[in-house]
Amino acid sequence: MKGLIGRKIGMTQMFDEIGLVIPVTVIEIESNVVTQVKTIEKDGYNALQVGHGDVREKNINKPQKGHLDKAGVGPKRTLQEFRVESTEGFTAGQELKADLFKAGDKVDVSGVSKGKGFQGTIKRHNQSRGPMSHGSRYHRGPGSMGAASYPARVFKGKNLPGHMGSENVTIQNLEVVKVDVERNLLIVKGAVPGPKKGLITINESIKQGK
Repeated sequence: MKGLIGRKIGMTQMFDEIGLVIPVTVIEIESNVVTQVKTIEKDGYNALQVGHGDVREKNINKPQKGHLDKAGVGPKRTLQEFRVESTEGFTAGQELKADLFKAGDKVDVSGVSKGKGFQGTIKRHNQSRGPMSHGSRYHRGPGSMGAASYPARVFKGKNLPGHMGSENVTIQNLEVVKVDVERNLLIVKGAVPGPKKGLITINESIKQGK
């Protein structure tokens, strides 16, 4: 297993060998630095802790500063841990780049989805509306709340209006179409969660070959 922290640049399209259009997302891999190497002998499992995004020293607390100083790394905005099968070849302070992946790899991309604010059931849960004419007085409501005397309550999980978006989302089994080593870019097939410039995590797919 392997992983990186990136920033979503946006979507575009590419052409494959036979001229078919492929929708792709461009992800920038910037300042990924190993801040800690965890091993089975010391920590009970193999993992790499990766820091991303430079930040001013006054914006981190003393324990974080001490932890990063021990690794010989400057202040980082985000720390993320990635499980790995083996930590051989990795050291604290090592910079990770887009070439950690190669074209054809399958990855899982996680991020915070776009916030939609407070939405009704039609947009939030894809429900159908009522008649818009002929005397109907029910158009975009949430529907029946349930029976009256029994069970005399609204069941948990009832689809109702509410806050939509701004939640952790993972898109699995996306294919890496191209790796631009010079500009440190990953180009993956399809869409990934979040807005432009949103922070996302790229992991090796847990469903390889499925």
